[in-house]
Amino acid sequence: MLDPRRILLVRLSHLGDVVHALGVFHALHAAYPAAEIGWAIQREFAELVTPLPGLARVLCFDRRGGPAAWLRLRRELRAFGAEWSVDAQGNAKSALVARLCGAPRRSAPARADWQEPWAAWSANDRAPALRPPARHALERMAQLVAHVAPGSALPLRLDAALGPAEQEAGERALDERLPERGGRTVLLHLSTPGDVRGWALERWLGLVEALRARGRGVLVLSGPSEAELGQELARRTPRAGVAHWIGQRGLRELTAVLAAAARRGLVLVACDSGPMHLAAAHGLAVVALEGPQDAARTGPWPLAGPVSSRETPGHRVVRAREEPPCAPCLARRCRHPAGPVCMHGIEPEHVLAALAARE
Repeated sequence: MLDPRRILLVRLSHLGDVVHALGVFHALHAAYPAAEIGWAIQREFAELVTPLPGLARVLCFDRRGGPAAWLRLRRELRAFGAEWSVDAQGNAKSALVARLCGAPRRSAPARADWQEPWAAWSANDRAPALRPPARHALERMAQLVAHVAPGSALPLRLDAALGPAEQEAGERALDERLPERGGRTVLLHLSTPGDVRGWALERWLGLVEALRARGRGVLVLSGPSEAELGQELARRTPRAGVAHWIGQRGLRELTAVLAAAARRGLVLVACDSGPMHLAAAHGLAVVALEGPQDAARTGPWPLAGPVSSRETPGHRVVRAREEPPCAPCLARRCRHPAGPVCMHGIEPEHVLAALAARE
């Protein structure tokens, strides 16, 4: 399709994967600047992509809306009239969206790269499979881009195209929330309670205390899902050198703050999560706490590297020193008899060592 008029990008969720799909969007827009591009996405993530220059339409899906939500989405898809769909998700739900849009050409990753390979029948144009050792989620996106937009520049562009006003607002928001006392600040983004990839409250508390003992400032961020954990941590930590942003809302505001922190050479400590990938995509160095995950598949990109530079943030990955034989895994719930020991085994001193190693 040399001159498509309307292209539908399908990436419904989750936040980290939506961040990765930004690379597909930017490549499509650069390769086909005259095309109208729509993005089918779950409503809770739509704010991040709606202002993107070159994005003509955002088609929101309410994942808890039942059959009525699917009917509404189908009407919007047909009204948009895509000639070409690009499925950057690769599961049954995204396959259904691609079919409902009615596009005659339906591109998608290779069948081997689908979460639910049986649903790959929905695509009539699939990218070649990745060749080992490549297996990171972003390598899959790059493979898809090479197929749908040949000649696209690498590495993929992953930023959310913040405007000047958003960047200035991010600088102000960061200034307002940095601790008044303390040395070079470390940002912490708390993990959602109950998430198998999350770190326990006592571990976060121990890290805050250890950073303060070394004269470091600490800014603790928590979103709506982590607000209760953030409140408890704030109650148990002293004010000197520690600041809290509890229940932060707004994906583009968070993006702007993380981008501002990157420009100042700060570091974020976070578990494998959407905010972690959002930070890495905007140049903020990340120390990632990885338990059941395989960092080679879902770690911060670029993969953990040397000392920080503008081109290579110097991400670090921290794992438990003694992992159970079942790690890494992709399970949503830990099946180990003793619980998520791969996260319990990460100690604050391991994080401190990673911070020291990249400075």
